[in-house]
Amino acid sequence: MLSTGALRAHLVAARLAGTVATSREESLRSYRLFAARDPRVLIGIDPTGSWKQPDLVQLMADRCGVSGDIRRTNGLDVIDPDRTIAALDAFADRLGAVAERGATVLLGTGHPHRLLGFYAALADALSAAGCTVLTPAQGRRVDITTRFGLRTYNLDYVRGVALVREPGELSPGCATGVHSHSPLPVRTVLAAAAECGTGLPELVIGDHGWVCGAGQLGFEAIGLADTDDPALFVGEAEGVVSVVVPLDDAVRSDYYLPLTRYVLNRACLSQ
Repeated sequence: MLSTGALRAHLVAARLAGTVATSREESLRSYRLFAARDPRVLIGIDPTGSWKQPDLVQLMADRCGVSGDIRRTNGLDVIDPDRTIAALDAFADRLGAVAERGATVLLGTGHPHRLLGFYAALADALSAAGCTVLTPAQGRRVDITTRFGLRTYNLDYVRGVALVREPGELSPGCATGVHSHSPLPVRTVLAAAAECGTGLPELVIGDHGWVCGAGQLGFEAIGLADTDDPALFVGEAEGVVSVVVPLDDAVRSDYYLPLTRYVLNRACLSQ
């Protein structure tokens, strides 16, 4: 099993934690938009607290390790690798618990180019452990408002992981898709699961709107988030999201492989 020390060294070397590529300006902009209740940044969360920008800076300092100084407005963000490891431990514990029960799970990502391999390995391991990995609404159309206007995407699954792609982009099952923060895909998938009677997930695993959208609907949800995604951490603070792992969610896909091994080993799901 990858030791905690080796994992910590990898997190810093790969810039998954430590000094990350996300800028302070990007993060502060997200906090301002969240405080203004901009749906592009809420990504499915309906917060009960007031959550002004200073509150969000303090929350992110507590949960991620970014600077808690509101006067610091530029430079690169910092994620405390020890917080990342602690959250990975909690994440793995939730995986182990659902695997032990052979529970029904749903996995989805808004970062298919970076994180698909991570989630696909989890889906494979959970399926091998007897879990049902849901794949409802494949090919279903989802209309999402973007900065370029209303765009139509299609739901697809790659190795048990849901994502959205441009219509006619590639044949179903190809390992590509679009970057999305929207909670609409997970709402569509959950509605389809309820309609077809295949069962609803006991756990939703993913990022962005997949986690926030599911958590807000009352499903247990765990996932990964960068410092400019405050919605997941607010959801965790308010009890809507179960576990959030702070890390850079846009580094090279192979840099997540040690995290995959660490999580699967801790969850007793290594194959």
